[in-house]
Amino acid sequence: MGLFARIKNLFSRKRVVGIALGSGGAKGMAHLGALKAFEEAGVRFQVVAGSSIGSIVGALYAKGYTADDMIQIIENLNAKEFGKNLRPFADLGFAEEFLSRYLEGDIEGLPMPFAAWVTDGETNGGEMLSSGNIARVLTASSAIPPFFRGVEIGKKRYYDGAFSNAIPSEACRALGADVVIGVDLSAFARQEDEKSRISRIFGLAVAKITPVRYTEDSRSRGYENADFMLRPNLLDFRATDVSREGMAKMFEIGYETARENMQKIKEVIRKCPRRKGS
Repeated sequence: MGLFARIKNLFSRKRVVGIALGSGGAKGMAHLGALKAFEEAGVRFQVVAGSSIGSIVGALYAKGYTADDMIQIIENLNAKEFGKNLRPFADLGFAEEFLSRYLEGDIEGLPMPFAAWVTDGETNGGEMLSSGNIARVLTASSAIPPFFRGVEIGKKRYYDGAFSNAIPSEACRALGADVVIGVDLSAFARQEDEKSRISRIFGLAVAKITPVRYTEDSRSRGYENADFMLRPNLLDFRATDVSREGMAKMFEIGYETARENMQKIKEVIRKCPRRKGS
């Protein structure tokens, strides 16, 4: 390589920034708040991965939707119609149909690299899905028993990605990210001994009828592969909190948490070595 080519390559190096969006049901409103803060700060991501609600938000981001766009999509959701489908081991066809209105086609057609994390119903192992029908993959990543049944893709049945990798930072690495920012929606959770007796009994009963189990590193592996982890304090909220007031507060917490940490995040990104350009 000649001198001119080396100089050109030096200045064409690119730093690929990824974001890994964690699971958490309705707490996903904090993801939207964080993304809003990133938009305002001029921080852009080139790679995105997610588990459960994080996969849905992540796919919308990869498609090009802004945080405000996503809020509008939520407002377009018919809550009463959605509620009719909430029963033990419900089929997620209704959710797939809704998502396909905004995320048609296959993952390969998205403007940026994206992957959803899922859990194999037979092996309980985690898998990164970066191809296939977008809406179907997202429902697989969000199929949490006993509320929903698993989703079949090919010859496999998949369940919620949180069981094996709640914050799939390593998926961002696999997609080419140099630096990964994670968002943990469950960083602040009640300890088992702080829960009520009824809650503990219910949790044990649910565990006995679910086909998959949480792995020991389902949450820690996300930290191991992230360069910075955002930890919005959502202790006072549940994954099922879909009240207008609750969702607004979770959005605000996500926004403020990201804004308060923005300089640290920018510094982490700045210090990351650049990738060589092609």
